[in-house]
Formats: sequence, structure tokens, C-alpha cells
Amino acid sequence: MTIKALIIAEAANPEWVSVPLVGWSLANALRKVTHVHLVTQVRNREAILKFGLVEGRDFTAIDAEAIARPMSRLTTALIGRRGVGWTTGTAIFALSYYYFEWLLWRRFGAAIKRGEYDIVHRVTPLSPTTPSIIASKCQRAGVPFVVGPLNGGVPWPKGFDTARRKEREWLSYVRGAYRLLPGYKSTLKSAAALLIGSRDTLLQTPAAFHYKCVYIPENAIDPDKFSSGLVANSGRSLRACFIGRLVPYKGPDILLEALEPLLREGSIHLDILGDGPMMPALRDFIATKGLTASVTLHGWVDHRGLQDIMVKSQLLTFPSIREFGGGVVLEAMALGLVPVIVDYGGPAELVNSETGVKVPIGHRNDIIANFRQAVSELCREPQHIPVMSQKAKTRVQALFTWDVKAAQVVKVYDWVLRTQSGKPSFFQ
Repeated sequence: MTIKALIIAEAANPEWVSVPLVGWSLANALRKVTHVHLVTQVRNREAILKFGLVEGRDFTAIDAEAIARPMSRLTTALIGRRGVGWTTGTAIFALSYYYFEWLLWRRFGAAIKRGEYDIVHRVTPLSPTTPSIIASKCQRAGVPFVVGPLNGGVPWPKGFDTARRKEREWLSYVRGAYRLLPGYKSTLKSAAALLIGSRDTLLQTPAAFHYKCVYIPENAIDPDKFSSGLVANSGRSLRACFIGRLVPYKGPDILLEALEPLLREGSIHLDILGDGPMMPALRDFIATKGLTASVTLHGWVDHRGLQDIMVKSQLLTFPSIREFGGGVVLEAMALGLVPVIVDYGGPAELVNSETGVKVPIGHRNDIIANFRQAVSELCREPQHIPVMSQKAKTRVQALFTWDVKAAQVVKVYDWVLRTQSGKPSFFQ
């Protein structure tokens, strides 16, 4: 029996990155293995039409802009001018999402009650702080409601309160208040399954609901987009890259300080791909320390152009201290780059000891020292890199492609529909 799934992905866009790309990629992969009708926000319509889907048959675009547009403008204004961070933006979005689901139920509620769909699955929003007001309605209609992958809220590690303030994450101090939002408890009670994208999110979920939680990390890769082979390293020095926004929690300044001796002596070349408020300070550091020959600041690079630069490196050096998912780590591993990361948050759940190097979380100076040591050892013994490189590619192909993830999600569908006995488990 082919399962008929109504996939809710308010953010789903094949031309964007981050959450919209996750929403689109999972929904599109599910189309290959089951019958899917995608429901998304109207802002994604044109990109989905260009991809070849037919509106009405394959997807429905809900126009919630009457609320979403002013909320988006408010978020932009607050983040850009009032000194608030990502957590505040997520909270504001949760208010507009209620309106999106209200419109969605007006459009699909009758069909759900008639049993035209076997499963209703909300893929995005990914944040566990955003409740669903239709979860209980689906339960009453006898249609299982699946939520996730849910991810977010990785605690700020000790010793990084300065970075937290620089990120203007004032609301993160009272983040737990989201449990008081309308629909939060009913979402947990009514959902047939909760797809959990990280261990931290599982810890945030009340223990009473762990029996319905299935661990599936949120990120994956499209093998067709990350299929190039690494460029052979003909020089004596290694090449590493950093990819991400140039903001405090990503740690580009930490990386430069850690690699400074290696960059100075010519043991490694560093490509920094990304832009952000830290760019002037990084540029000054590079000039002051005389590292201009060993560091290339690429600025912002379109996602489609990342691969051409990444394949020139052997290492992904990514000392982010508060990363939820870590999609860039999977993209690097898919190409065969060996990740050197901080053992905390999402990246730490993607990398094991055979596929990369995990530096212990600690205070800033500890991370700098341990990162320097880890990369120094790889510079001295580069023969280990090809072995880890191949194992990284193998791990991604086995566990972290969108097709693999879609197959995992369908097994969850089978479980909640009781055609499979026993809750599925994909990661030991």
C-alpha cells in the first residue's frame, strides 16, 4: 500500500539554503517513495513550479503573507536595529505560523477528516519551540500526525557568555517560556511520532513523550550536488577551509588564532568562505599577523559555487561552539574532506573518530590550543587523511543522503500506521 502523506513544510524552497532547503529536500525525497502532497508558503511557489511540480496536483501554496510579511519585517527590524538575536526572531515567527496552520486547516481539514490522507507530517518549522494547532485536530480525525525533524536550542556552553551577548541572544536566557505557548502540550500529546534531530532536542523533550521519539538528524546531502572528487594536493602544505557566517559562535576568530603558527610557517593554507559582521576584524588580524599569503577571504559564495572551492582542501576546520545541525559538515564529508570540529552540538553527532577529529568543548583558550594540536598532528602525519576521507564519504552515503532519510521516515510512517511492529531505530 502506498501511503498518502500530506507534507507540511512552511519553508520549502529548492533555490534557498538552511531550513527551506531541508524542508524542500525531505519533501522531494519522500515523493520518490510514497504519495506526497506538499503544503508550503506562497513565497516558495515560483521556485517549486520551476522545479516541475504542478500546483494543485503535487503541491499547494498557502498565502499567509497578510501576517507573515509584517512579522518578517518586524523580525528584520528588531534584529538589524534593536539588538536582538535569532531566538527572538524564532519567537516572532511562531506567532505568524499559527495563522499559516489556521489557513491550512481551512483548506485541508475536511479532506483530512474524510481520510484522504493516511499521514499528516509537519516537516518545518524545525524548531521544537513552534507548536502545531492542528495536531490535536488530526488526532481526533483518526489521522496520525508526525512532527519533525525537530532541532534547536543547543545550550550555550560555559565560558562563552561574551559570544552570547555579541549574538544578542537576550531571549535565550528565558527560552524555556516557549512551553507556555498555546498548543505546545497538545502537540506533544497528539503527535503519533516526534522525529528528533539532535540529542539536545531529545533532552528538551519531556521524558513522558520519549516513547514516541525517533532520532533522525535533520540534515542530509544530495549526492548529485556534492559528487566532485578532491583536487590532488601537489604541494607540501595542507589546505583547509572554513564555511559559514562570520559571527562569534561560528568561531572564525578562534580558528585563525589556533592556526596562526601553522599559517605563518606555511604548513597549511586556509580558505574562509562566508561573510558577516566579523569580516573587518578578521581582515585586520590577518594583515597584522602577516598571514595574507596563507589565508584567502572569499566573502559570500553562492551555494552552487561552494563545491569548486571546497574540493581544493583536505580539511574542513569548523570550530563552531553552538551549531544545531551542521549541514556544511555533511557536505564536506560527502566530498571527502576530513572535518575538524568542536565536540558539541550537531556536528559532533555527525562525525565519529574514524571520519574526523573532535576537539573537546571548553573555554576559548582551551579550544584554540586543542584545535592547533589536532591540525598540527594532521600536518605532521598527513597519511591518515586519505583513510578518514574515504570513511567520511562512506558514512555520508550510508546514513546521510536525502533518499536514505526518506526511507527512514517512511519506516516511521509504517510504525505509526501499525504496519511495522516496534519503533524503528537507525543510529546505534
